[in-house]
Amino acid sequence: MSAPRFTTLGCRLNAYESEAMRELAKEAGLRDVQVVNTCAVTAEAVRKAKKEIRRLRREHPDAPIIVTGCAAQTEPETFAEMAEVTRVVGNHEKMQPDTWKSLAPDLIGETEKVLVNDIMSVTETAGHMIDGFGTRSRAYVQVQNGCDHRCTFCIIPYGRGNSRSVPAGVVVEQIKRLVDRGFNEVVLTGVDLTSWGADLPAAPRFGDLVMRILKLVPDLPRLRISSIDSIEADENLMQAIATEPRLMPHLHLSLQHGDDLILKRMKRRHLRDDAIRFTEEALKLRPDMTFGADIIAGFPTETEAHFENSLKLVDDCQLTWLHVFPYSAREGTPAARMPAVHGADIKKRAARLRAAGDVRVELHLKAQLGVHHQVLMENAHMGRTEQFAEVSFKDPQNEGDVLEAVVVSQERGQLLAKPALHPKR
Repeated sequence: MSAPRFTTLGCRLNAYESEAMRELAKEAGLRDVQVVNTCAVTAEAVRKAKKEIRRLRREHPDAPIIVTGCAAQTEPETFAEMAEVTRVVGNHEKMQPDTWKSLAPDLIGETEKVLVNDIMSVTETAGHMIDGFGTRSRAYVQVQNGCDHRCTFCIIPYGRGNSRSVPAGVVVEQIKRLVDRGFNEVVLTGVDLTSWGADLPAAPRFGDLVMRILKLVPDLPRLRISSIDSIEADENLMQAIATEPRLMPHLHLSLQHGDDLILKRMKRRHLRDDAIRFTEEALKLRPDMTFGADIIAGFPTETEAHFENSLKLVDDCQLTWLHVFPYSAREGTPAARMPAVHGADIKKRAARLRAAGDVRVELHLKAQLGVHHQVLMENAHMGRTEQFAEVSFKDPQNEGDVLEAVVVSQERGQLLAKPALHPKR
């Protein structure tokens, strides 16, 4: 009899929730089951989930297969119709202990095949807090779930529900426990992080949470933010960027496009100049700040001129780490009904964006030669700078340590460094 095996597709939040489900399944005494935690962000993500389910059935012909996650929530019938699937479990249900107890071997035949209810009726998100996951050096903490916005290309609100926040006190206590366990970096995760607090008493802002963590957990060496919507950056978040060295100088921005007309058709809440203004202000407050960004190539109705504005945004916002998404229509979204861009053009534009991103990465890495960095070691030979650049060491270091190192060279998108003989004070 073996422990449940989890296959996680998609975002860090899914990975966090897989760890929580692992504990729930263990407590329920489940054995010899395969759990697939799916992603729904693109049609390709759903196809990948189906492919993975078929592979698991071939390799484990007798094991029940439980499918959950965003794709299971948004299109449960798709997976229920697959002969390989034993149960389909919704995003809310997957976090309930009773769900996993009902999937015990002596009960699984008595439950409905589809356990998916209305995600929009869910009002809480703190019931499955776990004390981090990932490497021994970095822990991820979910502080928010769901999204109140309805971008025309996005299916995720229908998989995650409306925005729900974890109370600040709960977050702070969890981070204190993580620090006590030796974690040197905590990453705050959520679906729409900068909406944190709107559903809590007195409606605090995300920057309030960041400042509270840094004040009340003074022993936390590094706090990192996974992704933000720059238009929602509040005064306290900007204050933290300006004054708190323990807040890592790396922000991943949900930009999606660089043309105002396309942004309006996406139903985004910012315009091109808003994005540029935010990055300029953040760099004034923290000159060593780096930015990542999500950008979609080939959104419906995108012309070459529209695309050129996205391409220019890479330099205008001084973006370094790009996540480029070739547009993929999601049935049920308004964008899926808009005039589509030819598939070959989408691929070409995505490739051009990635190439522009590669140039920016190269510029960033070259600028680090001779620079001292505080590197968080993820394993014996690899760590990350404060700006999240990958650093390689010839000689082994202690996993989990924050090591002062000096960059000596760079190759193939990676910095090469050695421990600093004379650390800066």
